[in-house]
Amino acid sequence: MSNFSESHVEEAALEWLEAAGWTTVYGESIAPGEPGAERAEFTQTTLDARLRAALARLNPNLPASAVEDAFKRLLRAEGPDLVTRNRSTHRHFVNGVTIEYRAPDGQIRGAQVRVIDFDRPENNDFLAVNQFTVVEGKINRRPDVVLF
Repeated sequence: MSNFSESHVEEAALEWLEAAGWTTVYGESIAPGEPGAERAEFTQTTLDARLRAALARLNPNLPASAVEDAFKRLLRAEGPDLVTRNRSTHRHFVNGVTIEYRAPDGQIRGAQVRVIDFDRPENNDFLAVNQFTVVEGKINRRPDVVLF
């Protein structure tokens, strides 16, 4: 009989991700109510402060209002069904989020807000969280590893 368990796969995945440059944290340490909490409620599936910081860091030439608009659009996936919303979100990750903003001179300008820096991956904030609890209604879900 083998001593191999599901936790071995989880631990191996985390070790592999760390070796690839990802930061890893235990989900409980960033859970709501903890000193290092990164979300207010267990219903949240995004780490809002991290995402906002990444958008600002990757788009330093854009005003804060443009970055905030992109943030809101990322959280509000477009489409009538899950597949369409996933495709929309994927496009935003790959191509950026198209936004318009008012420049200091009063003109309306357009921009692509980058979500991922493909040219310099070290500029990204890759985070792997194990045992990330999400509560929907009365159902608790706790995936082994979630990637942010």
